[in-house]
Amino acid sequence: MQAYLELTKPRITWLILMSTAIGFVFGLSANASAAFSGWTLFHALLGTALIASGTAALNQWYESEADAKMHRTRQRPIPSGRVARGPAFWFALTLSITGFAELYALVNPLTAWLGLFTLSTYIFLYTPLKQRSPHSTTIGALPGAMPPLIGFAASAGFVDWSAMALFAILFVWQFPHFYAIAWMYREDYGRAGIQMVPVVEPAGESTSRRILFFLVMLLPVSILPSLLGMTGTVYLAGALALGFYFLRSGVQVFRDRSLLNARAVLLASVLYLPALYGLMLLDRA
Repeated sequence: MQAYLELTKPRITWLILMSTAIGFVFGLSANASAAFSGWTLFHALLGTALIASGTAALNQWYESEADAKMHRTRQRPIPSGRVARGPAFWFALTLSITGFAELYALVNPLTAWLGLFTLSTYIFLYTPLKQRSPHSTTIGALPGAMPPLIGFAASAGFVDWSAMALFAILFVWQFPHFYAIAWMYREDYGRAGIQMVPVVEPAGESTSRRILFFLVMLLPVSILPSLLGMTGTVYLAGALALGFYFLRSGVQVFRDRSLLNARAVLLASVLYLPALYGLMLLDRA
């Protein structure tokens, strides 16, 4: 049971559910006729968790050979031999189908189709592209930014510009986060044939430039909720302060492409997103 739980990547699922819940809260604000329903929120989170878990398990099933070549992933359930590929596939498929059905029948069809889009683009576009092109990170950021849209659609029944603002924040945030990981584990990715930017360009100049570029982009993107009237001035000031804190780590890694500085970017990214979400809830309109 522990091995099957590992297939679902519960730590990543927690982040996905946090983003889904934020979208749900702002979806209520966007639809004046919508009333809070704990039942709807429960099924939205449960359905999303099932689809996210199924997607993670399908990804490990697909990449089991590559995972076996990397130090950081070779102890995962499939390459370590604790779960066979066949049972892992059917487990992942069952989770995914159940999650879609949960969202479709007990939340609304739009939420279910957004969940299916997330799974499909992750498994059929992003995952195979990792072996072929460094642009896979850009493609992967699309399904990675979908959770707020899923949560928003669950409560509002539609998606509007405020939902897209939440999507944009998560979309841009992913780039410095994943480029930092890719730089830290570039040798591992190279052994597995995964074409991350630091593998294709080992000097790291392109990686550090991209980290800095997206951190600069995150500053204006992060204040979109205030510009759209979703949040107030407290969020605006806090988002800028968090953004400059995050940017500082990017400047450091741009100046010195060390493992320590890449780890600092990763740590800043992990702290940034929950803090930003907390400000949103604190100062929502």
